[in-house]
Amino acid sequence: MRTKPEMMGQLRPAFSELNISEGFEFDTELVTNEIKEDCKSLLLSNEQLTTLMKDMDGAIRNGLGKDTNPSSIVKCYVTYVQDLPNGTERGKFLALDLGGTNFRVLLIELGENNYFHMDSEIFKVPAHIQTGKGSELFDHIAKCLAEFIKKHNLDNKKALPLGFTFSFPLRQVGLTKGYLNSWTKGFNCSGVVDEDVVRLLKEAIKRRKDVEIDVCGILNDTTGTIMSCAWKNPNTKIGVIVGTGCNACYVEKVENAELFDGDKTKPHVIVNTEWGAFGDDGKLDAVRTKYDREIDEDSLNPGRQRFEKMISGMYMGEIVRLAIVDLANQNKLFEGRLSEQMKTKGAFGTSFVSDIEGDKANYKETLKVLSEMGINDPSLVDCANVRYICECVSRRSAHLVSAGLAALLNKMDEKSVTIGVDGSVYRFHPYFHKLMVEKTKQLTKSDIKFDLMLSEDGSGRGAALVAAVAVRDELPSMTNGFSAK
Repeated sequence: MRTKPEMMGQLRPAFSELNISEGFEFDTELVTNEIKEDCKSLLLSNEQLTTLMKDMDGAIRNGLGKDTNPSSIVKCYVTYVQDLPNGTERGKFLALDLGGTNFRVLLIELGENNYFHMDSEIFKVPAHIQTGKGSELFDHIAKCLAEFIKKHNLDNKKALPLGFTFSFPLRQVGLTKGYLNSWTKGFNCSGVVDEDVVRLLKEAIKRRKDVEIDVCGILNDTTGTIMSCAWKNPNTKIGVIVGTGCNACYVEKVENAELFDGDKTKPHVIVNTEWGAFGDDGKLDAVRTKYDREIDEDSLNPGRQRFEKMISGMYMGEIVRLAIVDLANQNKLFEGRLSEQMKTKGAFGTSFVSDIEGDKANYKETLKVLSEMGINDPSLVDCANVRYICECVSRRSAHLVSAGLAALLNKMDEKSVTIGVDGSVYRFHPYFHKLMVEKTKQLTKSDIKFDLMLSEDGSGRGAALVAAVAVRDELPSMTNGFSAK
């Protein structure tokens, strides 16, 4: 690594030792002023975030309204999930979990004294299936399910209760009926939009003639996260995913969910916001950068999911790559030299962002990542600049999520809320949790207390728990419902 003599020994301290309060107050001595200036568009002030919160609150209220929902960008789909686990669930339950490039089948067993056992298997969803015919996708899912049932010697003489996590925008009209609104996260299967995905799954299973399944509920991964965390902590009222995509759901009063036509004797229902679409009406234009616009224009769904595209793991690495390429082309990085890898769309994975920010000393991980990207012998200043770009992008992502969470917390106005969180970005980025806690606290009403709880396999476990609660509620002696405050 090339260094200037006067810079020897001036390595930046570990991020955990840095002051990450409002504004970039940590040591950026090695970062050039040119890079700092160019990255200003990626920094969001509390004033900007507060404006976004107001717009998000308005979009959520529009999504809840019967008259305003059709024109609302944030759809606020009613999930028809009204009951949390209460510890009385017993038996074996299956779950299917489709939400990205990997698809999982799970078997969960619940017993006395909080007994819990889970077996699961991951299956790939090949690229050609992700953008092929919808029937091929559901045939693939059914095939994986049948293989799993056979492998685990499950008794299939009677229909096995199953929860189906389908983590794409879904308009539900019941607990077991939901219509796909639009594909996201790189999927674009034909013949599925505006169709009932539970019916498509059942038809694929029926075509096989070798398994019997009772689909007890369909949900997305945010609802699964609430259910999974609520099994341990009944105070869980919000679920958020920061992974390949980004979305949130929360517990809403039935009277506020005007489109809900289910059991109104129960006071609450989980609402799936689908906030990834926030800003598709231009509300984010003031804070979107040229990199955001390029990503959007080159995506499979231009003009849609703009909030998600500024946050999630599917796009974060690409935002960094576009910034690096742009700045190198201006001779502000790597003396203007760029490798073919760095010029390649999608080559800079979001995991690289976590690796670079996880550096403790000597830019060891940064050097490794740059080497993998074909950038050899970068200067110490180059390394500092690249890390700064990563920090700006991931920090903005965390702050946008925080603004959304603060908007929900302020709207709910519960004095104590546990937020279930899942997703690869939240799990694996070294400082995402800390950034979220700090910024959400700044933006939330002072009398509201919250904590973030990492979901243990929320999207899969939560689906099985939805099935377990549905079976439990067939027994009249069981109590159910959300705890009231």
